[in-house]
Amino acid sequence: MLVSKEAADIFNAMSEGILIIDTEERIVFGNTAYRRFLNQEAGADIGEIAGYYLRDLRPGAQLPRVLKTGKPILQALRKEIDSIYFVNMYPIYQNGKLEGGISVVTFMEEASAFRKMMNEMEDRNRELLRRVNKSISSRYTFDSIVACGEKSAECKRFAQRVAGSEAPVLLTSESGAGKEVYAQAIHNASSRSGRVFTAINCATFQKETLESELFGYVDGAFPGAQKGGKIGLFEAARGGTLFLDEISEMDLRTQSKLLRTLQEHTIRPVGGIEEIPVDVRLIAASNADLGAYITEGRFRGDLYYRLNTFHIHIPPLRERKEDIRELTDQILRDISTTLKKDVSITEKALERLMTHNWPGNIRELRNVLEFSAYLSPDGRITADSLPENIGSAAERDTTPLYQRVRRFERAEIQKALQHHGSDLRGKRAVAAELGISLAGLYGKLKEDS
Repeated sequence: MLVSKEAADIFNAMSEGILIIDTEERIVFGNTAYRRFLNQEAGADIGEIAGYYLRDLRPGAQLPRVLKTGKPILQALRKEIDSIYFVNMYPIYQNGKLEGGISVVTFMEEASAFRKMMNEMEDRNRELLRRVNKSISSRYTFDSIVACGEKSAECKRFAQRVAGSEAPVLLTSESGAGKEVYAQAIHNASSRSGRVFTAINCATFQKETLESELFGYVDGAFPGAQKGGKIGLFEAARGGTLFLDEISEMDLRTQSKLLRTLQEHTIRPVGGIEEIPVDVRLIAASNADLGAYITEGRFRGDLYYRLNTFHIHIPPLRERKEDIRELTDQILRDISTTLKKDVSITEKALERLMTHNWPGNIRELRNVLEFSAYLSPDGRITADSLPENIGSAAERDTTPLYQRVRRFERAEIQKALQHHGSDLRGKRAVAAELGISLAGLYGKLKEDS
């Protein structure tokens, strides 16, 4: 019985020890790992072992038993002076005739490494399940999107056509116009609808934190890193959709890693050296002017063009006032469920809503209706229940629109700062709450100074 050069090369590349004997118990082949093992046991280099009788080198060897019985011996635990290992032994048949036997020796070091790998995989799977369970549920569909006016209807129709693609989508709009509703609707209309939808606001994380949140990190990647490492959102969203809100606030280093992920469909965790394949549909959103960001060197042009395969611009509420009546009905149904009572609105109050310019878009409309509902004991929102600045005569004075918008923004920003504080942490929280970037918040505060 002979071992071909090709087979010998394969066996020599293995970390397990491979030993082959013929029916006379003579050694036909021993790979590099097995010969190394014999040398360690003998305390010297015993040279080439082919041609020796096995019992001359290993008096207690069990492989000859396989020749006698014709049956394998599996998971035999062997312990020598300095070694512990497992052995699987098999008879070799050719054309139904017994030709010899083969031993496959797994040394304890490899067994320990395998167990460690399995433990790490189990930990990774547990973390994945935890992330999936905590991820944002995608409850919105295209039926959730109100689109009565032609401009909003065209936007919705285009998003519905795009949903079936696997390509990235870029959503742009003013703050509060419904970018995440569109993102969830696209996910639920896609082939990935049965998988997880995960969202993250890039503006709420520092650059180092955002990178590890998206791509994960390995054990010991940085001081204070969680033992055993942590998977990132790309792995947690595997097979599903990842929504990156306010992508304009992502730092350039993370933008580079994101671009590579989009091109190669792999990620490399922070501190890691191995590439991990990922299958994720990416939807990004921004309320900033990404073109201006590219000019200023704050956003990569190549990443923008990669994300911009399908660009959906959601019109602001002031440009689709035909939607206000149905949006109001939809929001009031939600409020009625929350308050456990019927909430309605009078026609006069609705007329006032129609005359407002809604700088805060749908988010502002919802806030106004919630405020008014709480001030209406009988659940009936009247014109007097609305905030004074909504559709009042004061709003229809000769003050330029941008000044009215600034008044509203100043009031909302100051309320949020009073709640969260005016330090850096507080300002980050304010920016996230108001749906603007931290840089945008600083710009608005500078305008007021």
